[in-house]
Amino acid sequence: MGDAATVGGGGGCCRFAWQVLRGGWFMIPAAFLVMAGAGATYLYGVYSKDIKARLGYDQSTLNLLASMKDLGANVGIPAGLLAEVAPTWVVLLVGSIMNFGGYFLIWLAVVGKIPKPAVWHMCVYICLGANSQNFSNTGALVTCVKNFPEARGMMLGLMKGFVGLSGALFTQLYYAIYGNDSTSMILLIGWLPSVISIVFLTTLRPMKPSTHPRVLNVLYQNMYVTVALAAFLMGLIIAQKQVQFSQTAYIGSAIAVIVLILLPFGIAVREELLVWREKKQPVAAPTDIVIAKESKTLPESPQTDTQKEKEGAKEEMPCYSCTNVCNKPSRGEDYSIFQALLSTDMIIMFVAMCCGLGCNLTTMNNLGQIGESLGYKRTQSASLVFTGFISETLLLKKKVPRTLFMTIFLLLSAVGQLMIAFPFPNSVYIASLVVGFSHGSQLTLVFTVVSELFGLKYYSTLFNCGQLSAPLGSYVLSVLVVGKLYDREAIKQLGQKSVKRSMTKELTCMGTKCYKISYLILACTNVFAAFVSLILVCRTRKFYSGDIYKKFRGETEKNENEKEKEMAVTAGTRKQQEVAATD
Repeated sequence: MGDAATVGGGGGCCRFAWQVLRGGWFMIPAAFLVMAGAGATYLYGVYSKDIKARLGYDQSTLNLLASMKDLGANVGIPAGLLAEVAPTWVVLLVGSIMNFGGYFLIWLAVVGKIPKPAVWHMCVYICLGANSQNFSNTGALVTCVKNFPEARGMMLGLMKGFVGLSGALFTQLYYAIYGNDSTSMILLIGWLPSVISIVFLTTLRPMKPSTHPRVLNVLYQNMYVTVALAAFLMGLIIAQKQVQFSQTAYIGSAIAVIVLILLPFGIAVREELLVWREKKQPVAAPTDIVIAKESKTLPESPQTDTQKEKEGAKEEMPCYSCTNVCNKPSRGEDYSIFQALLSTDMIIMFVAMCCGLGCNLTTMNNLGQIGESLGYKRTQSASLVFTGFISETLLLKKKVPRTLFMTIFLLLSAVGQLMIAFPFPNSVYIASLVVGFSHGSQLTLVFTVVSELFGLKYYSTLFNCGQLSAPLGSYVLSVLVVGKLYDREAIKQLGQKSVKRSMTKELTCMGTKCYKISYLILACTNVFAAFVSLILVCRTRKFYSGDIYKKFRGETEKNENEKEKEMAVTAGTRKQQEVAATD
């Protein structure tokens, strides 16, 4: 009754509903859902076995497809450039069309609805479908980071956490909708993310950043919901490996998952209700003292005018300009695209992430085949369940360079890859958790560090450039190292059985030797990347010891002052109307 009375009658309910849908709080869970649909590329290890069996590919061809998937998933420059000139809803719409088109064509090929495509056709299909996630990332992630600049670390951690959860979410939904037909997973990841993006086309949009006393509490509450969802999904995965679920049980568990996913929307509605109540409170009209205080300004010196001219010239410089590449601003200021790409910090980060993210993607792409070689049941990458939000919580608690955590997670990845090279009972499950956690944490760190070192002005393009290192590393390590060594060992096993390669359609390797040498190479590559990242730690230590968000606090305070003036004027106008109506 209290809430209904606060909102008002039918007209008040409609206005409140409109405020909820257009408010900043509702944007947060909407972005979570869009990001949850943007992690379908991590499920390649689940359905790649069907592509290999039904289309007759060997491991090298399968790893080539995986590399093309990683290329599409990480080449986000087109999405970033589109976001510089087009509204967010256009970015999301283009991404939804690409996602459905790419994965639907793959599904048609796998189930035999169309003639068997050439390998390069499949490469185009999977690259197109995977590239769509960059449009979702740019539309949701970049928009929320710009709307909440002071809370960008926590926001990035939460959203990348939902990307990590997407693999387990899709698995539960496809069990409930399609049963145990893994080829239908391809169809599901084709239509569901597209529908989610279309539903929230107008919800995700840039807004003026402003401070709010409850913003950290809201983000922590969303984090608790995410942790609960992750724990529930992990429990379901373990239970489904131990007990045979019926279709009814799968449907029931999927409904419970959906309820947990929608809880952040309840938090958003509650916060908008508090905002609605605050607007209803009487606000004193602006006084002469406030006006005098506002109008009081300090005389500007000629030096200040010169600085303003320089700043204006910088602002007018196009993002693609090469004329000022060598004259870079200080860390934390807005770099142009070429200034950032050609900076020493970006080059060091690119080399480290080329090795680190490339090793992680190679591991996740081969999880299905690794499990098969070592005698496991079908292995799915539920490892990313615990990524993003846990690592970001650790970052916010410690006043140390974020780049140091990159080094730590690179070394942690090496430990996971050694577990695969020297397997023991259940080592693949543990390794998938370790590598997945490290991968999600590294992605979160890359996106955060890029925004902090090079500014937010061209962030939609720069963060997409920053992740270009992953497909390059994945191609070299997956196709030229892991795939070649796997096929060589598989052919050797065929020779021991006196079977020729032409006599078998599918090339399969069994035993611990299939991945031992290749994953020793991957572990050493990660250790090298950790040493490279230490250089960046030394270079940025002084920057992170200062107040890196001081610039944004000034902007948000200015926006808050403008908002208070508008509310005061509105309150004064409403009071005058009430007095006139009384007279």
